[in-house]
Amino acid sequence: MKMYINETELQVQWEDNPAVAALAEMSSEPVTVQMSMYGGFEQVGPLGASLPHDDTRITTQAGDIVLYQGNQIVVFYGSNTWEYTKFGHIVSADASELANLLGNGDVTIVLKR
Repeated sequence: MKMYINETELQVQWEDNPAVAALAEMSSEPVTVQMSMYGGFEQVGPLGASLPHDDTRITTQAGDIVLYQGNQIVVFYGSNTWEYTKFGHIVSADASELANLLGNGDVTIVLKR
């Protein structure tokens, strides 16, 4: 699965879990998510569907991608501790690059296979 933030392609190391499998199935057609800044450390957006989730309390880092409440995707450019199901981690950008991509206003994310 490929992930784009405002047309910038990012490499993601995806987890092997039912949530990622469901997201990959959804992305057989491009999935576009309008994200909103939240808390000064993340972007959050609705997936438009409920996915399987197995939330555990984790502390996220910049680049982490998680499922929140079973129906929202969250991409972090900072850190937070909460209960999420992890989708994966962006491996092609460091914390500074992610802050530039995600920390300057709402973004659009596209997921596709």
